Amino acid sequence: MQHNPAFEQLCSTAQKHVKEITIDEVKHLMDSQQLPLFIDVREDNEWLNNHLPYAKHLGRGVIERDIETLVPNKQTTMILYCGGGYRSVLAAESLQKMGYSNVLSMAGGYRGWKEAGYPLVNE
Repeated sequence: MQHNPAFEQLCSTAQKHVKEITIDEVKHLMDSQQLPLFIDVREDNEWLNNHLPYAKHLGRGVIERDIETLVPNKQTTMILYCGGGYRSVLAAESLQKMGYSNVLSMAGGYRGWKEAGYPLVNE
């Protein structure tokens, strides 16, 4: 997907401050039942279409508002993902600014997961 230059620059800057995890690393954690809190930050309609197994949904538009209710312990390890890895980087950076110290963004996002042929959930 082609994004606007200012958005790409914003994401590139955020990436310098956010730890990323690969799709294969997430799949390994999932298969070994060691997956930490896993949050889909996509829009509601994207989530309803389908999503990754074991994920909880907390959209990018409300994550800063609602995260402390869902995750009061700011040392909780969590992995965020979105459609391609951009929104999750921005959300992870934002959560770090709020004091969350163990936030990772899944590089490649939903699209990379789907392209790898990994399972999706329809509810």
